Amino acid sequence: MRTRTILTGLFASTILAGAAHAQTEIGMWYHGAGNEVESKLITQVVDDFNGSQSDYKVTLESFPQASYNDSVVAGALADNLPCILDVDGPVMPNWAWSGYMQPLSIDEAIVANFLPGTKGIWDGKLYSIGLWDAAVAIFARQSDLDELGLRKPTLDQPWTKDEFMAALDAAKESGKFEYAFDPGMAWTGEWYPYAFSPLLQSFGGDIIDRGDYASAEDVLNGDAAIAFGEWWQSLFEEGYAPGTSQDPADRDSGFNEGKYAFQWNGNWAGAATLAQVEDVVFLPAPDFGNGGVIGAASWQFGVSSTCENPDGANAFIEHALQDKYLAAFSDGIGLIPATPSAAAMTENYAEGGKLEDFFALSEKQALIRPVTPGYVVAAKVFEKALADIANGADVADTLDAAVDEIDGDIERNQGYGHN
Repeated sequence: MRTRTILTGLFASTILAGAAHAQTEIGMWYHGAGNEVESKLITQVVDDFNGSQSDYKVTLESFPQASYNDSVVAGALADNLPCILDVDGPVMPNWAWSGYMQPLSIDEAIVANFLPGTKGIWDGKLYSIGLWDAAVAIFARQSDLDELGLRKPTLDQPWTKDEFMAALDAAKESGKFEYAFDPGMAWTGEWYPYAFSPLLQSFGGDIIDRGDYASAEDVLNGDAAIAFGEWWQSLFEEGYAPGTSQDPADRDSGFNEGKYAFQWNGNWAGAATLAQVEDVVFLPAPDFGNGGVIGAASWQFGVSSTCENPDGANAFIEHALQDKYLAAFSDGIGLIPATPSAAAMTENYAEGGKLEDFFALSEKQALIRPVTPGYVVAAKVFEKALADIANGADVADTLDAAVDEIDGDIERNQGYGHN
């Protein structure tokens, strides 16, 4: 009997000790399924966090990027979201407004030096934070600039509209290229507002009026926007650029193979181009009258509004923001690390690195896409309008129709919470 009592006591003590040290599970959804390198990196961050403390255990579930947003929306409708969400920067305001997310409670001093595009701010609060950003530049060959007699633009002195068009004319007249410029028409979806709305913004227009986010009137169909639309259409009508029927294979390899003199592309393609084009240079966005502009904001971490353990979710996000992880993702998948100190730890973005210029572009030319829940609709409307204009549609009529569609959506949603 005494032996049984002792054993029972030991068993009970073991159970209680295990319960005292059991980690609370924190679910996390991520968009990187299918990318072996990215999956390995995020798994390492999760494993490190789980091993660094005994309170929480993050459990990771990854989705293909193409279906990720739909999965989150479906999860929200079914009241089945995890604690930690991965969210694309321009989509975050919609998810916050829809009630899918709550503000972060991390120490904002930690992100004070992060690139502006990595901070997801809605209604004055930080809802999401990213480990990296992305930037677009003009890819060119130094040998072509020299042969065509072109000035190499700098961030302080980017090409003007006239200089940019003179460069395209020189490339076109040389007879050396199939097209002078590849803006990337084979890519669709978010590429259009991310890559092409900055060109509109440099003309002086925008997708929506950022003053109150109440309308697209005058900014998407005003004089500046019409001037942009006419210029945009001329790229295709006058044979400077391939149109919407561009072969995706040419988009991926055309510049590297010498088919295009200049290409509008992102830093994520920089490493592959460096491996194939010895004298590639990355040039800043042209200044079409209101400064050179490129897009900003990539994937970020946030916390769902239904999370029962937000302290654990925020603790994980703080853990993930260490420079060593920012640098590891940069070296692994080529994106721009969120801080100067992390950039200094990387192969390509440190001082003298082959992609160093992209960090400066993100600092000085990047503009976050319109910060409004209505962006998810406006972006699709903008994409269709630009594709139609490229295919010959009347510029003014197309932009007026786009404004009507965007404004109608804003009205149906009672202004999307903007005061």
